[in-house]
Amino acid sequence: MISTSSSTENIPLVLQLSPAIAITDEQFFSLCQLNRDYRLERNAKGELIIMPPTGSETGNRNFKLIQQLANWIDEDGTGIGFDSSTGFKLPNGADRSPDAAWMTLEKWNSLTEEQKSRFAPVCPDFIVEIRSPSDQLQSLQDKLQEYIDNGVKLGWLIDRKNRQVYIYRPQTEVECLENPTTVSGDPILSGFQLQMDKIW
Repeated sequence: MISTSSSTENIPLVLQLSPAIAITDEQFFSLCQLNRDYRLERNAKGELIIMPPTGSETGNRNFKLIQQLANWIDEDGTGIGFDSSTGFKLPNGADRSPDAAWMTLEKWNSLTEEQKSRFAPVCPDFIVEIRSPSDQLQSLQDKLQEYIDNGVKLGWLIDRKNRQVYIYRPQTEVECLENPTTVSGDPILSGFQLQMDKIW
């Protein structure tokens, strides 16, 4: 069954596989490698989520975000960063690919080389999602909450359309920043300040 919630083009497709098809982690990883033009995710129910490539403008803003994050990571030296092509196996069984992510070196180094070469069975400490024009806000908000529930310590949802940034932290009410000029990563990303003029 394919479900779409709107007639808008380029919205994600959700394929309900179970119980007709059971895909192992190995098979899902291979499927993603064979379909590199798409971002594939699996939710905790095992449904396959097929997301088309982002538009050029969204891709550029994501690039600018990663550029700033990577610069801080190189200077800070306490963790490792990841781009939107990276998949993570979350504790609830979902396979997710945030637009940008970071985790401590201690967490990364606790993984085996085989685990590092596939979708690492670990939850990042920090993730970012940038809303593209076709993304439904509620769907992204649910995804951010899922990350927090699975161990993310800090999550940002950047809604460029409305110039808002939603800040997610464990056991804390979601904070919404209205048209901020900077967003602070403290204390998880100590000293990191995202300059929003490059993102809007």
